[in-house]
Parts: sequence; structure tokens; C-alpha cells
Amino acid sequence: MKNQQTEYWRANLRLILALLVIWFTVPFLGGIVFVEFFNQFRLGGYKLGFWIAQQGAIYLFVVLIFVYAHQMNKLDAKYSGEQD
Repeated sequence: MKNQQTEYWRANLRLILALLVIWFTVPFLGGIVFVEFFNQFRLGGYKLGFWIAQQGAIYLFVVLIFVYAHQMNKLDAKYSGEQD
């Protein structure tokens, strides 16, 4: 029982860490590091680098919330099935 809880918690932390890395990396690279490259393109009348930094990070965060919820449902089903 204790081992399953530890595995569940580690899987949860790995998921959280992966999503946080994505949430940091995409706006950082798209809105800061490669902003000049992305600013060649436009999205909704705005330069893409600016859009990624301002709106893209927010949209990405919302998408990551849904990804987290979906992945946690799968993780819950996996570990609750082992307990039965």
C-alpha cells in the first residue's frame, strides 16, 4: 500500500514538473529568445513573438490545466485499479 502511494505521488510530481517545464519553456523561447524570428509572422494583426508572450502563455496555461486533469484521471484510474 505504501509503495503504491509513493509511486502515485512520484508520477504526479513528474507530470507536474513536465507541465511546468512546458509552461516556462514555450513563452520563454517564443516570447524572449526567438522573438525576432517569430515577429516575422503575424497572428490576429499582432507580431507572433509579442502574441506568444502576451496571449499565448495564458492560452497555454489553460490547455495545460486540461491536460493535467486528463492525465490525473488516467493516473487515478491506474492506481485505484491496483488497489481493488
